[in-house]
Amino acid sequence: MKSKSLLALVALATTATLSIAQQGVSKDEISLGSIQDLSGPIAGFGKQVRLGMLLRVDEINEQGGINGRKLKLSVEDSSYDPKKAVLAAQKLVNQDKIFAMVGHIGTAHNLAAMPVQFEKNVINFFPVTAAREMYEPFHRLKYSFAATYYEQIRTAMPKLVKEKNVTKVCTIYQDDEFGLEVLRGAEAGLKGMNMELTEKTSFKRGATDFSSQVAKMKAAGCEFVVLGSLIRETIGTIGESRKTGFNPIFLGSSGAYTDLIHKLGGKAMDGLYTTMTVQHPYLDEASQPIRFWANKYKTKFNEDPTVFSVYGYNLIDAFARAADKAGKNLTTDSFIKAMDTMVIPPDIFGSAQATFGPQKRLGSEVSRLSQIQDGKWKVVSDYVR
Repeated sequence: MKSKSLLALVALATTATLSIAQQGVSKDEISLGSIQDLSGPIAGFGKQVRLGMLLRVDEINEQGGINGRKLKLSVEDSSYDPKKAVLAAQKLVNQDKIFAMVGHIGTAHNLAAMPVQFEKNVINFFPVTAAREMYEPFHRLKYSFAATYYEQIRTAMPKLVKEKNVTKVCTIYQDDEFGLEVLRGAEAGLKGMNMELTEKTSFKRGATDFSSQVAKMKAAGCEFVVLGSLIRETIGTIGESRKTGFNPIFLGSSGAYTDLIHKLGGKAMDGLYTTMTVQHPYLDEASQPIRFWANKYKTKFNEDPTVFSVYGYNLIDAFARAADKAGKNLTTDSFIKAMDTMVIPPDIFGSAQATFGPQKRLGSEVSRLSQIQDGKWKVVSDYVR
């Protein structure tokens, strides 16, 4: 009897140790965290990412979860402030004890929060930013899904410059890591054409007046302007340009690929090009699968979905695929092992195939062009490598 009691105690102790050993995973739950801008300058993006994530979380939980475990998603607001992102990460990692950070939005914000996560062995999974730092330098806990801003502009811009036969290429960019990556991509793309930027000008995050920057580009005779901007900065720059009779070709990154541009900016936004990786999910989209998904989203949240809703939905789906592949004994190590052989096929939104490996932490490097035509985004190119 003493031997049986001792064995039972050992078994209980072992079970308790295993449950303590892996943060964020219990017998019936996987705890995930996300940091979004829900009240700052890109709250439009953050709220959409959150709803897209919640839609997929609910679907997965309704279907029984992942290997018997339901997903729990906790979302904190950074107000698009890196300092607040650090505080949010500390809460999610140290108090909420999350298994992984998923879909954290913002370049500077991820860079500020990652040390907090990595100290506790918490994965940074598919941040909603296309900065190279999301997978470089290599770190076992970094996974990124988005073709980088740098690579998007470096590959797409030369093709468009040649097609439009322009010689004076300029840029206006947000003075932070996001904007600088767009600038670097533009410079690298032009270098391959033996060209240089005719003019470059920047603005501080959260700026609302772009009159001096537009005047500077107009004075330089810019024919083509690369935008290192997000929502209101893109609208503000183009709107100011149209008012002053300055009408260059505008090219933005996927950071400006949102329906908020044409909804808030109106007719003046027609003609804007951006790089992108997934198709915008309009409710009347010709593709039946996209239309079905968009209407399901609309029914659940009483608002139209956007491309950022798709990002949120897809990144939770990708996490679920890897967690399922990792098996019942979900740990950070088993999740990484599953990701090392992960292949995510193209989806209904036109995403390119994503592949990962022991030394490959970016799923796909390709992007394509879309343009606002008559108040809607239209895909206008194939994927560019």
